[in-house]
Amino acid sequence: MTKKHHKEQEEIQETINTEAAETAAEETAAIPAATEADMEAEIAARDAEIQKLREEVMRRAAEFENFRKQKEREAALSGTRMLENTVRDLLPLIDDLKRLMSHIPTEMQEMAAAKPFIEGVELIRKNFMSLLERKGVKEIEAKGKVLDVNFHEAITQIDAPGAEPDTIVEEYQTGYTLGDRVIRHAKVIVAK
Repeated sequence: MTKKHHKEQEEIQETINTEAAETAAEETAAIPAATEADMEAEIAARDAEIQKLREEVMRRAAEFENFRKQKEREAALSGTRMLENTVRDLLPLIDDLKRLMSHIPTEMQEMAAAKPFIEGVELIRKNFMSLLERKGVKEIEAKGKVLDVNFHEAITQIDAPGAEPDTIVEEYQTGYTLGDRVIRHAKVIVAK
């Protein structure tokens, strides 16, 4: 570049800077000076807006926390209901295994050839009960207890010498609880 061209560039730049300074001075003169009272009012208005937004954020956070807790409760309840329904579906199988074990003829129990089958069925029943107990399922005690309608369902009454009235003398079908809830009442026969 030539010196002449360089000098022209400097003059153009100086003119631009001068015009920019003049424009900025004019714009500053056009803006009225804010008073201290106006500024305090503006600050107060902004503080009020900030407080309003802060309260809105806190309310939304609380609503979200309540929503999250509700969904957790619903998920836990759904899991419990599913387990309860599954256990109810399995109870007839346990009843069948229990009946099978109680109806094995004495001669068959003493036969060496039948012993492995009998022990196998008993092992299946024990494993089944062990699985249910780990899930919180328990049998309801009935025989010899006083009838409690919260746990027992009386299907009939019989004369039972030596037994107190409303005492359970025989269990027709075992009842079960899952935690605190009764999932099947014990069907029982009680003394008159």
